[in-house]
Order: sequence, then C-alpha cells, then structure tokens
Amino acid sequence: MSTVLIADDEPKLAQDLARRLKRCWQGVDIVAVVENGSRAAAEISRLNPQFAFLDIRMPGLSGLEVAAAAVDTRIVFVTAYEEYAVAAFDAAAADYLLKPVSDARLAQCVLKLQQTAAPRADLAALLGKLDQPSARHLAWLHTGAGNTTRVLSVAEALYFRAADKYTDVVTASERHAIRVSLKELLEQLDPEVFVQIHRSIIVNLNAVERIERDVLGRSEIHLKNHADVLPVSRAYAAQFRRM
Repeated sequence: MSTVLIADDEPKLAQDLARRLKRCWQGVDIVAVVENGSRAAAEISRLNPQFAFLDIRMPGLSGLEVAAAAVDTRIVFVTAYEEYAVAAFDAAAADYLLKPVSDARLAQCVLKLQQTAAPRADLAALLGKLDQPSARHLAWLHTGAGNTTRVLSVAEALYFRAADKYTDVVTASERHAIRVSLKELLEQLDPEVFVQIHRSIIVNLNAVERIERDVLGRSEIHLKNHADVLPVSRAYAAQFRRM
C-alpha cells in the first residue's frame, strides 16, 4: 500500500488528481487532501505519508517550504509555473508536474515513484487505466491575463459563444475568454452534455431551463442561472429537438 497526501489550494484540481491517481496506481491510499501549506505540513508530520503531491503557490506555507520540512516523504511538485523547476529539484523533488497534467505525464510519474519500491510497472498498462471514457472529454479550462491563470471546471460553463479570435465562457456569475475556436472546443466536450445550437453557440444541457418558440417557429433557450437568452438557429434546431 502506497500512502499519498495531496495539497492544492484549488479543491477541484486536488480532487481530480486524487481520482486519477486511484485509477492508475494500484494499491494507492490517499490519506489526506488539504488546501494550504500549513495543513499540508501538519498532516505530513502526523500521517508520515510515503509521497506528497504539493502545489507550490499555496496560502500559509509554499510547497517548497513544506517540502523542506518533510523528512521521510518523497515530494512531487504540481504547479502551473514552470519557473519553479530548478528550485523544485534543488529541494530533492521526486518529480515535477506542470499543470494541466496530462494522463501520459501522470502515468510516467507514478511509474517513476513505483520503481523505487516495487518491481517495474508497465507504463502502457497505467496509461490504459487512465484512458477511460470518463477521461476523454475536456474537464478543465485555463483562462488568464498577464501572470494570473484561472482554472475553471467545464461543468461551470452555462454556454460558450464564439467572439472574434476568442471564445467566451459564460458561467452563472462571470465571463472569461479562451484562445480556442468553437469548433476545436466542441471536439473536446462531452456530446452528452454540450450541444451546438447556433454556429457561434454551444450550450450546457444541464443549464437549460426551458425552450420557447415564437409564432414563426424560431426557438430560444432560457437558462436556469442566467438572464441571457440563446437563439437556436434552424440549422441546429432539428438536432437539438432530438436530444
């Protein structure tokens, strides 16, 4: 049994990492998932896990500070900031994962950690466990301006709308812009959840409250958590009615 602690101030990313580790690492025990460096240091001291996956930028203590205090726990840094790589390996990190972490990169990390304490694992087998239907669709979006990166769950998006060179991501309370075309985005989204209703709009079916049609047969979608009303073009109306 391999014991693992995960520390990340983005709870959804931490839970996603825990889920993926359980799928590709046979016998792993996620002993704690914490949201800041201070708790990470306390839980590492209390639980003494074999491995800790640490974000570097966290409230309280940074991942580097937590690693410096960890004695018997091997550290894997997981961060969106590649400039920390040298400092991470100076801290004797077992590995360094750059967000967003691909299935292939995570499987390589697990293999590397397993090799020190067990017979050589099969990298292809680890990848096969990660490559399940639930992992094939886009789950996270990265938006940002300047040096700030925001991570959004795809499930938060009520709809996407094409806008010049960008695509707007509309949630219940915010709008964000991503540098991905609507066509590319549609290919990565779960077709059971996200449907194109207009040449410039993809809607989250879970966000639809009702559909209204006028006397000319034109349809409009009203959302559960937003005032925006979305047109359904005739080119996509038949497909949408079949959903």
